Amino acid sequence: MAKQDKATYESYASDEFDNPPAGPVGVHRGQRPLGVRVAPYLVVLIVAILAGALTWSLVTGEFTKITGLGGTTTAQTDTTKKDSSSTSTDSSSSDQNSGDSTDSSNGSDSTDSSTDGKDSSDTTDSTDSSKTDSQNDSQSSDQNADQSAQVNKATSVRVVNASGINGYAGEKKSTLEASGYTAVEAANPTTNNLPSANVVWYQNETDKATAQDIASTLGITAVEQTSGLDVPIVVVLLN
Repeated sequence: MAKQDKATYESYASDEFDNPPAGPVGVHRGQRPLGVRVAPYLVVLIVAILAGALTWSLVTGEFTKITGLGGTTTAQTDTTKKDSSSTSTDSSSSDQNSGDSTDSSNGSDSTDSSTDGKDSSDTTDSTDSSKTDSQNDSQSSDQNADQSAQVNKATSVRVVNASGINGYAGEKKSTLEASGYTAVEAANPTTNNLPSANVVWYQNETDKATAQDIASTLGITAVEQTSGLDVPIVVVLLN
């Protein structure tokens, strides 16, 4: 009897729990679609891209080109530059006109000053010319005196007769003594190393003027400086 009275599923009346929904509910909800899950990430990515593009356009100036603000600013800048250039040109023209007037005034003053100073300049030039002539005459006299002082007629002179003419060296010796030379000797050549024409040899630069004077006195054109002479000046006669 007891076994026959045991409750079974079919013995209960049907209610709302006997007809569950087709899908899971509550904590057992099914997985959301892919589009719903990816949408938040796409929104964040798009916002980041837009923010980066805006920042780049502001930094590079593309934003002002796109919006047209840059063109307005450039036009205003060009207008300002043109106004400044026009003002500078007007100022320069005014300064130039003022400078021309000043130059004309200065030129007139300079002309007057030049006219006034011309007479005094002529007088000064005349005085300077006289001084210059006096100085030139004085310098010429000094040069002549120096040239005369360079000729030393007391220096030792040897006249060598290499011409083969007897008494030729003695003749030239007498000519030099007549010109004021006091230390002249006549001699014969002691070497075969002789020049090809009449010549006056001198050893030191200080004897050059004396050698030239001797050559002029004897009618000799060749005057040469040489070393190894026994006396300051040697005259070699060949013809």
